[in-house]
Amino acid sequence: MEIGIIGMGAMGKMYAKKLADSGYKINGGDIPERVDDLKREFEGQNVDILKDGIAVSRRSDLIFYSVPAGEIENTVRQYGPSTKLGAIVGGHTSVKTPEIEAFEKYLPRDNHIVTSHSLHAPSVDPLGQTMVAVNHRSSESAYQTALDIFGKLGSKIVEMNYADHDKATADTQAVTHLGFLSMGTAWRKMGGRPWENGTYVGGIDNTKLLMMLRIHGGTPHVYSGLAILNPHARMQVKQYSDSVSDLFGMMISGRENEFRTRIQEAASNFVQTESPILLDDELLGEYSLAGSGSERKPNSHLSLLTMVDAWHKLGINPYDNLVCKTPPFKLRLGIAEYLFRTPDLLEESLDAAINNMDLRTDDHQFSKAVLEWASVIEHKDIKAYHKKFERNRKHFEDKIDEGKELSGKLIEKLP
Repeated sequence: MEIGIIGMGAMGKMYAKKLADSGYKINGGDIPERVDDLKREFEGQNVDILKDGIAVSRRSDLIFYSVPAGEIENTVRQYGPSTKLGAIVGGHTSVKTPEIEAFEKYLPRDNHIVTSHSLHAPSVDPLGQTMVAVNHRSSESAYQTALDIFGKLGSKIVEMNYADHDKATADTQAVTHLGFLSMGTAWRKMGGRPWENGTYVGGIDNTKLLMMLRIHGGTPHVYSGLAILNPHARMQVKQYSDSVSDLFGMMISGRENEFRTRIQEAASNFVQTESPILLDDELLGEYSLAGSGSERKPNSHLSLLTMVDAWHKLGINPYDNLVCKTPPFKLRLGIAEYLFRTPDLLEESLDAAINNMDLRTDDHQFSKAVLEWASVIEHKDIKAYHKKFERNRKHFEDKIDEGKELSGKLIEKLP
């Protein structure tokens, strides 16, 4: 059994190393200018770096396309027709609709299509993480072979079809990423260092900061592909932008009763008092970027109020999507749950939203940032998405590594 990986970026290399360690012969392929460096990197391991994707396709029994979602069709068009007779083919992209369409269009009919999605970053050990397996077009024996290989990663396998996968990831990841990216844009435009501001040193805000930094330490094409190419994502993004506009409009016009009523309606749909709470005070405050002695100040938590309102308006129960949870989504759900199930903190948040003028600039910048990101996604402008992402990353680059390290420790302690 030889496993081929077309696209030896961070995720492709992680799969290559893990599966080679499990005893499989790995054939890797990438663009010509990376071949020599990859050969040096994998020297002495059970990984052969071949000259291109055609060479990988001709000799491999199971092939992973580990390329950005925006490049999947062109890559499969180039290499798909060369796929070995009877081989199993899948992909690593976080949005499956374009991937399946490309496989159906360019793969020979004798190939089996069994694709997957590891719901974690390549820097996270797959052991115990969730992995979605999609049997789109395969014999029972070929599908079992793929599952056996997936199982070598130590992930928890969840089986579903590609349409359900894309709906679930749209419900969870698309708006989760939008929220954290918008926080980064708002803080960048304000020119400050949020970890030095007392408004952002509490447990909830510490988690926001860590996840904002973690996402900006990732690869922009992963997030843009999920938001722009997922056919279910744009509706969720639009509702989130509508919710933040509505709520911020009530705040600045002093419509407190209307504001509170809307949040209460959203809360009634969201709070599950019988379920165990995902996060607690100790875990939320354990890893902090703020210096010692920093004192927490009230915060409106507009990003979380908006998230819960959007879930309510869309009729989404976020707990239904824990099967497709990612660490950022689970943490965002956890801090939203913590806010809404801590009555004194929620009251402080609602009061700050309406009455604390010191927060008004922050909330204004956040609401503007959400609308900017939503517009980029609506217009399917991948170049603009990447440009905005890189601008944020440059602003926070001196803290990204620390944020990724601390957020990684926090993720390891998630229940």
